[in-house]
Amino acid sequence: MTKVNNKHMKILVVNSGSSSIKYQLISIPEKEVICKGLVERIGYDNAVIHFKSAKYSFDMELPIPDHQAGLEKVAGLLLDSKKGVISDANEVYAVGHRVVHGGSTFVKTTVIDDKVKREIKSLFSLAPLHNPPNLTGIEVAEKVFGGAIQVAVFDTAFHQTIPEAAHRYAIPNEFYDKEHIRLYGFHGTSHQYVSRKAIEALNKKSTKIITIHLGNGCSMTAVKDGKSVDHSLGFGPMNGLIMGTRSGDIDQSVVLYLQEKLGYSSEEVGTLLQKKSGMLGLTGVSDLRDIESAAARGDKQAQLALEMNAYRIRKYIGSYAAAMNGLDAIVFTAGIGENSELIREMVCRDMDFMGISIDAYKNAGRITEMKSIESKSSTVKIFVIPTNEELEIAMQTYSLLK
Repeated sequence: MTKVNNKHMKILVVNSGSSSIKYQLISIPEKEVICKGLVERIGYDNAVIHFKSAKYSFDMELPIPDHQAGLEKVAGLLLDSKKGVISDANEVYAVGHRVVHGGSTFVKTTVIDDKVKREIKSLFSLAPLHNPPNLTGIEVAEKVFGGAIQVAVFDTAFHQTIPEAAHRYAIPNEFYDKEHIRLYGFHGTSHQYVSRKAIEALNKKSTKIITIHLGNGCSMTAVKDGKSVDHSLGFGPMNGLIMGTRSGDIDQSVVLYLQEKLGYSSEEVGTLLQKKSGMLGLTGVSDLRDIESAAARGDKQAQLALEMNAYRIRKYIGSYAAAMNGLDAIVFTAGIGENSELIREMVCRDMDFMGISIDAYKNAGRITEMKSIESKSSTVKIFVIPTNEELEIAMQTYSLLK
């Protein structure tokens, strides 16, 4: 591996989600964002690419059938002769990739080689909505930015501090010892970034924080003194909160019933619970903006789905406060957490017994920078902190290569 001492690196960060791609080209160590953007609604004819640099800012609506097509469009924009920000792909020193599931193999940021790619592929079944597009991002980046070092930053790494009593399942020990079946946790770069920001704001020696990452995928983490001590997602990114297309927590008996009584195969059950459930299963659409609009028009199914969503989050707040024996702050982050005034209000509703009380004025609208939104009577701080997984990935990539 080539070491770089006291030099600027241009690091391209590729964050492939289940239905989107976030990208940023960042100059490190000064943390200067040269260009950033988002590809959203992947798989739809009305997908959108957002692009922003110092000179240009624009949106493009076009069909993007899959992640590969989206990434190729992004690469084309970066290298565009008029609006691009680099003239040669070799200007990119490294590409930092978000990879959702690292299993028990990857516990830290890692340079990608063929063995690492095989390991990521072997974990597809544990994160079927994420690891495949993560690997696609790596393979496309290798072609377009062939001279760059490819680096993987794993969502699961931050959660390696979760104690055994919390990460073990109550099944025979052999499944833990031989198959490494346990809680791994996800969205680690996001939870790590926003919890660090909250700790800085609290300015306390000891802190108890619950971070709430709400997007198409959702998760919550109990963070005690800067370390993850419990997390709502587990062996795979399916359980816990209600998500865009994933069911979240469900009685295992339902799975057995689907297979034994209704004749579903294991593959069909997986597809049902991961791609056809959650808000999509409850309302027919997965985008929360559409669901909120329907609820405002009086749609009862949409209203119930929102109530169920907020109720599940409140349950986890209570359990994590109990697990940490207290609570200093809760943090809303990610697309829904930052943009949905309604969800934030519904989550904090009737939580005054725990010292959680929101200020309606402070909570209003989309929040684009770190802000506290608790009322004067609230003994628990309520933060909205825009996540910056891309910066976290870039800094971890730089730390590995410098």
